[in-house]
Amino acid sequence: MASTLSDITLSPAAAARIRWIAERKAGALPALRLAVDGGGCSGFTYRFGLADSIEADDVVTETDGVKLVVDPVSIDLIRDCTVDFVDSLGGSSFKVENPNAASGCGCGSSFSV
Repeated sequence: MASTLSDITLSPAAAARIRWIAERKAGALPALRLAVDGGGCSGFTYRFGLADSIEADDVVTETDGVKLVVDPVSIDLIRDCTVDFVDSLGGSSFKVENPNAASGCGCGSSFSV
């Protein structure tokens, strides 16, 4: 069974956007999967996608009925983070506010620890 974690947060704006995306994909879970991969200009990069399933060892948090799913390898790098959705003149995207990051790139898609 997946564990529930309260020290990673999904903002209401991000939850609303995930729900909006899932409603347009018939049968999609209202769940965002966040993972950390090696690479990017700062060392690690965030990878977002709709969760096809929730695995037994995943860590899950929920906001307004929408889940944020994180694999056990990535969780240590993004613990205490907030995932938000920003819609501005510069574009729309999910953003991670990561207090564990020592530095990040200008676009906010990669970080170092």
